[in-house]
Amino acid sequence: MLKIVSLVIRVDDLPAQAEFWKAALDYVERDPASDDWVVLKPRDADAPCIALDAHHSERVLPPRIHLDIYAEDQDAEVRRLSDLGATMVPWDGRPDDADYVIMQDPEGNRFCIVDRPDWTGWARPSPD
Repeated sequence: MLKIVSLVIRVDDLPAQAEFWKAALDYVERDPASDDWVVLKPRDADAPCIALDAHHSERVLPPRIHLDIYAEDQDAEVRRLSDLGATMVPWDGRPDDADYVIMQDPEGNRFCIVDRPDWTGWARPSPD
């Protein structure tokens, strides 16, 4: 059996990117960060971790992989993430009825904020 536990994002400024992603997703450090690596985990949900690897990598556009992040209130989340330093990515090919907004973190790593107000996965797991 396999399970995705972490998604790795290469970054240049590890401390700044760790602060961005912790604030963006309400994640916390799983273990103390090293000089070149930190794993962020959900504060109180069962979801994959985000691992940040301080290893310079050239961006490829369009990226071969990106995160889809579900939002109960897409507009509010896009504003909040913009306030944290993310930017919207314009794309001429985006359909008029698209349920996603393409964004990028302060270093240009792309992700989509997907409008899913009625998604059933919002419930937090019950404590055991």
